[in-house]
Amino acid sequence: MKHFIFLLSLLFLACNTTVNNQKEEEQTVYLLIRHAEKDLSNPAERDPALTDQGKERAKEWAKIFKEYDIDFVYSTDYIRTRETAKPTAENENLEVILYNPKTIYDESFKEKTKGKTILLVGHSNSTPSLVNTIIGKEKYPSIHESVYNNLFKISITNSVVNDTLLKY
Repeated sequence: MKHFIFLLSLLFLACNTTVNNQKEEEQTVYLLIRHAEKDLSNPAERDPALTDQGKERAKEWAKIFKEYDIDFVYSTDYIRTRETAKPTAENENLEVILYNPKTIYDESFKEKTKGKTILLVGHSNSTPSLVNTIIGKEKYPSIHESVYNNLFKISITNSVVNDTLLKY
């Protein structure tokens, strides 16, 4: 009987440890991209839309992001970023949430997104800057104006931050 109780206790501890480890390993994933190709035909236009090529890239991003099971889609309040975010949001049946890249990564945002997968669409300067803020170091410079295929992937598990720059 003592052996039975001992084995039962071990089984209980093993199950409890597994549940606790699963809770501790909650992963948050931030996916950050720059908006797709914008219309540069009018240099005076401060808020240009996407070109046809940019609209196609936005659709391609949406196909790529299908594998990520995205919970939230964020965009800065510009036509080009909203148009880049829209196909992914539509695929996931989500609304595009507007954000300010200078103030987004606060405690409220971290709590809201903990354990979730989030897409953030920004700009050539604000996207790497936000990545640097999230990872806690100055690692990524501004993106060159001709580059539209960077995907910054940040995963945070148990306060361990991993970042990767992918090219599509």
